[in-house]
Amino acid sequence: MVEELILERYLRALLSGDRISCRLVIEEALKNGIPAHQVYIDIIWPIMVEIDRLYRDGNIDSAQEAFASRINRTIVNQLQNKLPRRNEKHKKIVTCTASNEQAELGGQMITDLFESDGWETRFLGGTVSNDDILSFIHSYHPDILLLYGMNGSDAPAIRQLIDTIREINAWPNMRIMLSGGVFNRAEGLWEEIGADLYAENAAQAVEMANMDQEITPIPQRTIKLRTRINTSRTQVEYSQTH
Repeated sequence: MVEELILERYLRALLSGDRISCRLVIEEALKNGIPAHQVYIDIIWPIMVEIDRLYRDGNIDSAQEAFASRINRTIVNQLQNKLPRRNEKHKKIVTCTASNEQAELGGQMITDLFESDGWETRFLGGTVSNDDILSFIHSYHPDILLLYGMNGSDAPAIRQLIDTIREINAWPNMRIMLSGGVFNRAEGLWEEIGADLYAENAAQAVEMANMDQEITPIPQRTIKLRTRINTSRTQVEYSQTH
């Protein structure tokens, strides 16, 4: 486990925009025997979540949120080549995110950890349309489509994407995983919107993806719940993000 003092030092350096101190904290952690993938999971990820919470609660301003995200991404880019490499699993994952820096950082970290775990990965980020996603998965044939960090205002488009995938049924073996953003804040929304899997964080995403489908929890959804997406909970989450 990472000492609380390391997290406090790293968060303090991030919020002050001190890139040198941030690098020193991470280098110290590595020298003390914390492997790169644990730095991802136990330092950068929880601090990323905390930055998002502080910003949403109005405890830091947009400038602090912006440079904290950029510093985190720089650190992640530097750590990527230090991640372990497991044998190829001959499985593919495509990751798409919301169109903001925090979401793209989270999506990049998840993608890096899947790649480290032996998956073939493609990271599309947050600038692709539903049509582009459909076109890409049609040619790439992934085992999992992961959508990360979406806001309440994105929920209708996500539902439309999922419904289109189900209707076309060209990828019957592909599972759809949701993580982060509104799906971490609204319990059960991932089930209502029609996804197959949900992960609270990057480590859980890898764990869930590797789990045998026979023992993977089955989403609990009903027609009544599905028809509420564009009304009750989506509207509440939309109002909270605007």
